Amino acid sequence: MTVSMSIRKPVVAGQFYPKDAEELEAAIKESFVSRFGPGALPGKRGSKKLYGAIAPHAGYFFSGAGAAWVYKEIGEAEFPDTYVILGVNHSGAWTCTSDQDWETPLGVVKCDKEFIKKLYDEDLMIKNEQHSMEHSIEVQLPFLQSVSKDKANKLKIVPIMIADEQHEKWAGKISKTADELGRKIVVICSSDFTHYGPNYGYVPFEGDVKQEMKKLDGDAIKLIEKRDSAGFLEYTEKTGATICGRYGISVLMALMEGKKGKILKYYTSGDVLGDYSNAVGYAAIVFR
Repeated sequence: MTVSMSIRKPVVAGQFYPKDAEELEAAIKESFVSRFGPGALPGKRGSKKLYGAIAPHAGYFFSGAGAAWVYKEIGEAEFPDTYVILGVNHSGAWTCTSDQDWETPLGVVKCDKEFIKKLYDEDLMIKNEQHSMEHSIEVQLPFLQSVSKDKANKLKIVPIMIADEQHEKWAGKISKTADELGRKIVVICSSDFTHYGPNYGYVPFEGDVKQEMKKLDGDAIKLIEKRDSAGFLEYTEKTGATICGRYGISVLMALMEGKKGKILKYYTSGDVLGDYSNAVGYAAIVFR
């Protein structure tokens, strides 16, 4: 394996979030204090344990407040050796990692190359080109950088796109690698929830969309809180619930054995706009 020395450049800066660093910082702060956010910036970093989380990955105008709930917890928790970020492959069928460092308007985030090499040795493919245009991991990074300023020189990530149902396989490889390297990890799964409406080709109901979405996603969230990977995947298959990061969520649950899941916040883009003709659900969930 030849280690990549190139840098993965941002591709949705100026679209999903501001490309100017000062404007980006302002947008992140606004996400914390906005009406759907937690209401305050992260406090002082402490020693409380956080093992995993699910955060949304839409444009910050819509999902930034949901992400802020998760990153407030991350910013106040014990700092790990590595953040494993499970993203979606919106354009392909590859489950793969990247060994590039990742750039955002707030600077460069180093990848944990030793961790990634071990995953490669465990048959997890490195496909930087698959990551080059995918937004689901990228949009997590400015939030992670913003709440990790006190540890900026130690911040490292392992970016992985999950594109199949083999949750036990991938969770096993991640867990084994962390154990062999002695790494303390926090796993962040990047996922939106149900995409409703004709724009998404999913219209299972036409009545009270706000409440119907809340119930549809709420039943999925109950399975997530119980760490029921098989039940969760069966539920999405049965209902057709368009949860884009369902495979990454199933890996996260498999990694969270013995941990307690808790929903912090749920709302939809329809709540933001006041229009539910096309809407996406956002959930902030943590495992402690």
